[in-house]
Amino acid sequence: MTTIGIIGAGNIGSQLARLAVQHGHQVVIANSRGPETLTDLIAELGPDARAATREDAAAAGDIVVVTTPLAAIETIPVEPLVGKVVIDTNNYYPQRDGHIQALDDETTTTAELLQTHLPESRVVKAFNHIGAAALTTDAQPAGTADRRGLVVAGDDAEAKRIVSELIDTFGFDVVDAGPLAEGWRIQRDTPGYVTRFTADELRTKLAEAKRYRDQ
Repeated sequence: MTTIGIIGAGNIGSQLARLAVQHGHQVVIANSRGPETLTDLIAELGPDARAATREDAAAAGDIVVVTTPLAAIETIPVEPLVGKVVIDTNNYYPQRDGHIQALDDETTTTAELLQTHLPESRVVKAFNHIGAAALTTDAQPAGTADRRGLVVAGDDAEAKRIVSELIDTFGFDVVDAGPLAEGWRIQRDTPGYVTRFTADELRTKLAEAKRYRDQ
C-alpha cells in the first residue's frame, strides 16, 4: 500500500484522492486553510484518508502530488520532499496567476519551476491536461479499447515509471512526452489539452503542439 500525499484539495486534488483510496492507497491531504476545513472530504474518503498540514502531507507521502495554484509554489515544503517523487499538475493562466516572465518567454515550464524549488526531489508532470471530473468518469481498466491516454514528462526515468504505473492503475494509458522541458507540449491551448484522446492520438497531438510564440 502506497501513501499518496496531496498538497492542494481543490478539484484535481480531491479527485485524485478519490481515485487513490478506491485503488487501495492511503491518502494524506492538505490545503492552505488547515486540516479542520477538510472534514467533509475526509468523511467521504473514509478511513484510509486523513487531513494534515502541507508539511505533514509532504512527509507522509511516498508519492506527493502538488496541485496548488501556481503562485503557491514557494510555499511547498522542501525538506520533507527530498528524494521523493513529486507530481506537478499545474498550468499557467496569466489572468489567474499574474504574469511570470520566464513562462511568458517560454524559457521554462511550470514543472521546471517546481523542480527548481525542489532541487532534490524528482518532479514528474502529470494530470494537468484532464478535467477533474473526467479523472473518475473516464477511467477504464487496462486493455480496454480506446482507453484514454494521459501524458507524463520528467527528467528521472524511475520517477516517470512510478507515476506511469499509478496512472495505469487509476485507469489510463500513459504517453511519455520526454523530459520536463517538453511538458509545454501539453500545456493550456495545445492540441492535446483537456480533450479526450487515446494514447496513439495523444502522441500525434504532442507532435502537433506549437509554442505560443509560433502560433
